[in-house]
Amino acid sequence: MTAQTSRLILIVAAFVAGLLLCLSVILLVAQHGSLPLPQASAVGGPFKLVDQDGRSVTEQDVKGKPFLVFFGFTHCPDVCPTALFDISEVFRKLGPDADRAAALFITVDPERDTPEAMKSYLSSFDPPLRGLTGDAAAVDGVVKAYRAYAKKVPNPDGSYTMDHTALVYLMDKEGRFIAPFNLKRRPEDSAADLRRYF
Repeated sequence: MTAQTSRLILIVAAFVAGLLLCLSVILLVAQHGSLPLPQASAVGGPFKLVDQDGRSVTEQDVKGKPFLVFFGFTHCPDVCPTALFDISEVFRKLGPDADRAAALFITVDPERDTPEAMKSYLSSFDPPLRGLTGDAAAVDGVVKAYRAYAKKVPNPDGSYTMDHTALVYLMDKEGRFIAPFNLKRRPEDSAADLRRYF
């Protein structure tokens, strides 16, 4: 057998093997229906927490208006107050339209962030900011639903801080995630962006 004949046999064998593989896949799909396509991971979802006034709050309470969600905690030294101040400025720039959107500050530290603690902390910010807390299981469920991150970090003095996601989530009127909300711009530009989802 010549080298040329051997090469030809290998090429034909590879072609036949490829053809058989394709036919097997076609038969498999025909028997079992179409193959499932990977789904985009959802962000957000149902929750039941308590606001700073002790009232029960679910995702239904913000349905019908776009809303911002920020995870943080009242003992946060810098990131949280800065983000909440920036959100307050956006709502101030919305003027009379402020009630057409909502902003939720969800604690990642329910152990310390009682409704009373949240109320005291949020009194420095505009009224549209609503602080949400609850028991550890309820808070953990919301953190997971939003694909956020939160972890208790012990301090040398026996106290602790919280490491957490610092993203502001922009949700639509149906509670679906749109995109991270950019606060690193002029408040009026952020307000104009939020207005697009009314």
